[in-house]
Amino acid sequence: MSSPKRVVVTGAGGGIGAALARRFAAGGASVVVNDLDEAAASAVAAEIGGRAVPGDAGSEADIARLVDVAWDELGGIDLFCANAGVLTGGGPETPDAAWQRDFQVNVMSHVYASRALLPRWLAAGSGHLLVTVSAAGLLTLLGSATYSVTKHASLAYAEWLRATYAHRGIKVQALCPQGVRTDMMLRGDSSSASSSLLADSALEASEVAEVVASRIDDDGFLILPHPEVAEYAQRRAADPDRWLAGMNKIQRSIE
Repeated sequence: MSSPKRVVVTGAGGGIGAALARRFAAGGASVVVNDLDEAAASAVAAEIGGRAVPGDAGSEADIARLVDVAWDELGGIDLFCANAGVLTGGGPETPDAAWQRDFQVNVMSHVYASRALLPRWLAAGSGHLLVTVSAAGLLTLLGSATYSVTKHASLAYAEWLRATYAHRGIKVQALCPQGVRTDMMLRGDSSSASSSLLADSALEASEVAEVVASRIDDDGFLILPHPEVAEYAQRRAADPDRWLAGMNKIQRSIE
């Protein structure tokens, strides 16, 4: 598969999304920039010579409009980067409204994107969906139940799409970075201690975008900017009791 020339990136007003938009534009792609923050989306679009289509990734109507506008303006969509995400700290005491918001953005946004894109991509016999999941989808994130749960769900949905449509020309990849120096991490929304644990190995968003660019043309499902995440996931699968005991030890150190 050749490098994508018609690209849409959600959550692209900053962080990983903005870095992806910049990297694909630098590679010659026409990029549509989406973000809930209209000013941020417009700024990134102006910087890269793209088009801003602001909107809420957790809204089916907004995602349908994004796909329609991008498809019409670009003449199709080669790659849709479902990157928007939110993080709320806390456990079972987290209000229902926060659980619902996090589920809408971290999971349903991917469902809405696939609903809008699959009929067109299946008719064309090709399409590429990149889902920004997080290492939390393979492991967990201490300090945030909603993030851990919804990221596991987003990975499960990406896996389901890949298993269901790969033979029909649809490529799905899951981007699972660990710590990345974005506003989300620097705010320490999950817990300042948890964020500090990830700080030493944290990457810049531009470094994550470079890893994506190097992997976007191959057929691997998981894109792991932090290679050690593969080893952690293997340990978790091989001996979940030992892995959970280790995670609980870290939790005790945080407390």
